[in-house]
Amino acid sequence: MDKLIIEGGHSLNGSLKASGAKNSALPILASSLLLEGKLTLSNIPHLKDVTTMIEVLGSMGANITLDEDMNLEIDTSNLKNQIARYELVKTMRASVLVLGPLLAKFGQAEVALPGGCAIGSRPVNLHLDCMKKLGAEVVTEGGYIKAKAENGLKGAEILFDTISVTGTENAIMAAVLAEGETVIKNAAREPEVGDLIDCLISMGAKIKGKGTKELMVFGVKELKQTSYEVMPDRIETATYLTAVAMTGGEVSIKNSMPETLDSVLKKLTEAGAKIDINENTINLKMDKNLKPVDISTAPYPLFPTDMQAQFISLNTIAEGQSSVVETIFENRFMHVQELIRMGGDISLAGNTAIINGKKNSLHSAPVMATDLRASASLVLAGLVAKGETKIDRIYHIDRGYERIEEKLNSLGANIERVTG
Repeated sequence: MDKLIIEGGHSLNGSLKASGAKNSALPILASSLLLEGKLTLSNIPHLKDVTTMIEVLGSMGANITLDEDMNLEIDTSNLKNQIARYELVKTMRASVLVLGPLLAKFGQAEVALPGGCAIGSRPVNLHLDCMKKLGAEVVTEGGYIKAKAENGLKGAEILFDTISVTGTENAIMAAVLAEGETVIKNAAREPEVGDLIDCLISMGAKIKGKGTKELMVFGVKELKQTSYEVMPDRIETATYLTAVAMTGGEVSIKNSMPETLDSVLKKLTEAGAKIDINENTINLKMDKNLKPVDISTAPYPLFPTDMQAQFISLNTIAEGQSSVVETIFENRFMHVQELIRMGGDISLAGNTAIINGKKNSLHSAPVMATDLRASASLVLAGLVAKGETKIDRIYHIDRGYERIEEKLNSLGANIERVTG
């Protein structure tokens, strides 16, 4: 099993290009099931979750090729089956995103109940309720979601009790081929949802309300082949900006979308970073002591839960007390115990972490990654810790960060990936 070994104490300087967004790529890959023809995608990140989604599509009979320009071409016109098998989807919750497209296009779907990071309850019932409202018969048995819509899906009103990104995406994809109009209320507003909508519109879908809490989807008979470029990964970008804020130095991240990162950039500025934006490039310079920042996670456009762990790491070395409130997932503080092993002064009270930060407080220790963003927080802590930090179970980080050790080493970090 791979590990990362990080020698701390190096400032980071240089430039990076942001990878494509994992959380856009996954639903957009699933949307290929809706097409009459081929979907050609560029800026696809090379990540474990993306590979898994491609394997899921391939197992159904999709024809997938990669051209000389690294564009991914998917043709699902000769699908052999509509089954997403357990052995493929057990590691990734986003695999449930094939449910809506399969039902919309083929009138049936059999999707194994998904797995993924153990960061709290992400109930699949939101997805099932959407399909039922659109007219599908849905049961769960033998560990599988089995759904049928023999007469096709019908437009309906869908109201989410709680905001769900993948739930919103599944509802949109199911509705684009449904008969009539679908209204989705309390929809997720994340940029990745907007990226999926833009891709579907390029196929010929009719969708209004992008970026708002209410979406209107007007069903069409079919969708045509298209080419699309996946948006940059805002969480990867924010993670590297936070790393430079912690270590000191200066970085330019190109191919980014600064407008999707307002809440994070404000907090980094509050922590003492100097940030300049030039079109699609974010420049960050850190030449002063870190200040602690209070954060509370919330759905977009507020502070993202996917940056909570990284900011706890930041706050451990910022002089003073801070609080981090997690409002999205009830079990997303598993990284805290590992940071305490490294010297962090952190206490938990319900959904709040209280951090008593102190400069140079972190030291090396063997630690274990528990989920994707927890992994990132431990890498960031290792960059500033005294000595050599060993991070085990880094397969989590490979699910969401493309060549993280190579990118950080290009900025001056000292990270080695070892096997065994």
